[in-house]
Amino acid sequence: QRLKQRMGLVVDEYGDVQGLVTLEDLLEEIVGEFTTDASDIIPEVQSREDGSYLVEGSANLRELEKNMGWELPQDGPKTLNGLILEHLEDIPESGTSMMINGYPIEVTHASENLVRRVAIFPLLRKTLL
Repeated sequence: QRLKQRMGLVVDEYGDVQGLVTLEDLLEEIVGEFTTDASDIIPEVQSREDGSYLVEGSANLRELEKNMGWELPQDGPKTLNGLILEHLEDIPESGTSMMINGYPIEVTHASENLVRRVAIFPLLRKTLL
């Protein structure tokens, strides 16, 4: 209710409360899943006009992969910060660029011991002539 969402209680034939349902839940059952912007799904991601994304270093790799459709390594670190530190084997400075799994990544903000924010650019499509 703090988020001002319309919701209701689900009760059975005996009047016992069975759960909570939102208007969005009902609409999704009728028309299917809604497609939303990545920044609505993952608060650590902001889309930019050039097609790139600003992503917080604390973003969970599994969530990024699931919601953004990216293919990131899942066998090591759990956060984007950890992935970059492991890849570089060093703490990068702002402006450091790299490629991880084919994704161009630029560190936009780093502090003493971690990557705070990066820009991730869309994959370049290979075209055959």
